[in-house]
Amino acid sequence: MKVHFLGTAAFEGIPSLFCRCELCLKAKELGGKNLRTRTSVIVDEELKIDFPPDTYMHMLRDGIDLELIKDLLITHSHSDHLYAEDLTARFAGFARSADHVIQIYGNDLALSKCKRFLGAGGNKYKLNRVQPFEKVEMQTATVVPLPAFHDPLETCLIYYIEKDGKTMLYGHDSGYFPEATWAWLQDKKLDLAVLECTSGHRDAKRHKNVDAVLRTKERFTEWDIMNPGSTIVVTHFSHNAHLLHEQLTEIFAPHDIVVAYDGMVLNI
Repeated sequence: MKVHFLGTAAFEGIPSLFCRCELCLKAKELGGKNLRTRTSVIVDEELKIDFPPDTYMHMLRDGIDLELIKDLLITHSHSDHLYAEDLTARFAGFARSADHVIQIYGNDLALSKCKRFLGAGGNKYKLNRVQPFEKVEMQTATVVPLPAFHDPLETCLIYYIEKDGKTMLYGHDSGYFPEATWAWLQDKKLDLAVLECTSGHRDAKRHKNVDAVLRTKERFTEWDIMNPGSTIVVTHFSHNAHLLHEQLTEIFAPHDIVVAYDGMVLNI
């Protein structure tokens, strides 16, 4: 399973629009791994998770062929994870695209947002509503949506993904997972866990901070959830955490946790 991290920032990006905080100014100066766009990954070039407003930039920067996508998983409707307007660019008149239908999976609010721009999807998209804990057999993988702890007005989701004999937890946006999610995960085995660390050392509730990430790893270890040779990755960083890539690496490297950066590729 090839997991390509296209973007690794929270809503504001790093550097953030209009911002002159010390972190944003330093990120501009240093560049490289300190420059972060809105979060998304693509798996084996055919399964995309979230569709942020930086998708066009990801396509150009990393040479992504978006026409290879078969399934699109949406975690929730917030604009840094779903910029549905850009999906219309696949329609006739905007693009000469392939004939296959891209299957979009998400909760009620995410699909409603897609429908506002795509209608029923025509022959380009099909909208599929998912429910927590109900397994979905997609074209590219088997997924189980799990409840996140994020927006109190939306059933935000994380995803357990099985593909080609490998297992992955895509675990954000979410604070420390709800107990119902932990109960479901208790007897599972993971090859990759993707967590968020939006808030750095700052207090957080509906996002994870460093402490919540480490608590999550401790519970993974306690319950023997991670397979031998597995990987835990942190992503989705806010400039408000005031941590550069090197500082994040110093925090997490002693715990064998990988800090994602834009363009990073993992093969699991």
